[in-house]
Amino acid sequence: MALFYAGGAFATPATADPAALAAPAAEAAPEALEAAADSGAGAASTVTIEEAAAAEEAAPGPELLDHQAVAEIDGAATSWILTSTALVLLMTLPGLALFYGGMVRRKNVIATITQSVGVAAVVSLCWFVAGYSLAFGVGQPIAGFSGEQVNAVVGGLQAMFLNGVGMETAYGAAPGLPEYLWIAFQLTFAIITPALVTGAFAERMKYSALLLFTALWTLFVYSPICHWVWGGGFLGGMGVLDFAGGAVVHVNSGVAGLVCAIFLGPRKGYGAGPIVAHNPVLTLIGASCCWWAGSVSTPARPGLRTPSPALPY
Repeated sequence: MALFYAGGAFATPATADPAALAAPAAEAAPEALEAAADSGAGAASTVTIEEAAAAEEAAPGPELLDHQAVAEIDGAATSWILTSTALVLLMTLPGLALFYGGMVRRKNVIATITQSVGVAAVVSLCWFVAGYSLAFGVGQPIAGFSGEQVNAVVGGLQAMFLNGVGMETAYGAAPGLPEYLWIAFQLTFAIITPALVTGAFAERMKYSALLLFTALWTLFVYSPICHWVWGGGFLGGMGVLDFAGGAVVHVNSGVAGLVCAIFLGPRKGYGAGPIVAHNPVLTLIGASCCWWAGSVSTPARPGLRTPSPALPY
């Protein structure tokens, strides 16, 4: 006679407890159901991923503004522009801040250094609000002027507050870069340009006046001139190439500095005796940070289309 082990005792089929016999099967059933469910979920998940991939390929691209293109990210170029962005920003903070801070008299060191910091803050805000759009947007028809005529002078306001900018968009002339990186890179040039001007009126302008001047000058002078050369304006259309900001940054800031110096006049005490630099060591350190590696080497990479930081491919 066969014996069955059930509930800790041997029993014959006739005497075995049916509940005890069913217990192992009941314990195994949930595990089998769970395994089956996992198997079914895996199959469903595979189908879902395939369907999602197909849907993504079939989905239309992002809605683009006139100056934008669909981003086709180039990893090498993106890495290099990230590096260049940091290097150009280093030219202003702490580069120019220390360079100018070491050249003024002791009583004006803090004020001179904080001028560069204030310029960076104000320009960043202006660039976000409208500066980028004015510099790299596409001009729209206004007051009887065609869009082409307006665009020759200044960009439009479509991208105010970075409207329409996303991870899938790129500036039309730089499709290999995310547009956010392009904006940050160009911001560093927008920052250093008015920061260069501060050396022309060192020790002679109130801080509040400096901030107001910087905001107005960035929006109404720098952004349009940047558009002329790098943003598709009339100078760029004539074939003008700015290798690393020679016109947009240096000529622009030089003219502005000359005007400010003439308007404000000489420093107090000028001509009465020598004006001794506070700390030449600070100036040397600042000059070392101001090396042009970030801006000049930006175009130096494979696949360069034009020697301009505004057109880096």
